[in-house]
Amino acid sequence: MAIGTTEFDPARPLFIAGPCVIESAELLDEVARELVRLRDGLGVQIVFKASFDKANRTSLASFRGPGLERGLRMLADVGERYGLPLTTDIHEPGQAAPAAEAVDILQIPAFLCRQTDLLVAAARTGRVVNVKKAQFLSGADMRYPVEKVRESGNDRVWLTERGNVYGYNNLVVDFRNLADMAAFTPRVIMDCTHSVQRPGSAGGATGGDRQFVPAMALAARAFGANGYFFEVHPDPDRALSDGPNMLPLQQLEGVIRSLL
Repeated sequence: MAIGTTEFDPARPLFIAGPCVIESAELLDEVARELVRLRDGLGVQIVFKASFDKANRTSLASFRGPGLERGLRMLADVGERYGLPLTTDIHEPGQAAPAAEAVDILQIPAFLCRQTDLLVAAARTGRVVNVKKAQFLSGADMRYPVEKVRESGNDRVWLTERGNVYGYNNLVVDFRNLADMAAFTPRVIMDCTHSVQRPGSAGGATGGDRQFVPAMALAARAFGANGYFFEVHPDPDRALSDGPNMLPLQQLEGVIRSLL
């Protein structure tokens, strides 16, 4: 199927999963094979996610990924070989057009959800634009990023909840945000792994509490979410980014089954 032509049924739950960042082709293959198995075995809509560049790491020394050109080639290879729709995050307006040639959904990071030029550039590609809610905004505030995308000629816009800043080095989720955002878009996604982060709490890196990921997903379902985002890794403790809040890959099936 051509990039960007996948139709996602809003009446069915959607699952987005993959490693935080592209670490190697072998990691992408291992995760993609599992997602295909789950897609075929459970009959679910599932999207492969990985970042080509983590531009917002805590430390300059932190691993960022292979970069735009090589990373997009690696993602496109996953899409071609496994038949999975793809998503990745972009950080600058100039990344929108090249990313849209490789992936079906452009993800706008939470910190950047008010960046007008980034939203407009993403919208003009015609791809689905998934905007993550900033940690400092309410669900009701997200009507304005949605308007920016739609007024740029693109009605294919989704919203994702990922928690709010709660003091220092902590997040809390107000699940009412899901219902508020559902007033603006037919697809409201719960980021079940980033919402359990403890930003900057691990000595120059982000910590997290991955044991709460399954409960975050179930709570979001009760509040009307119809999409679920999971960063997964075969060995999160050895992951090069976001390990403390990533779900072990082997646990993904059980969490998806609980949501079905």
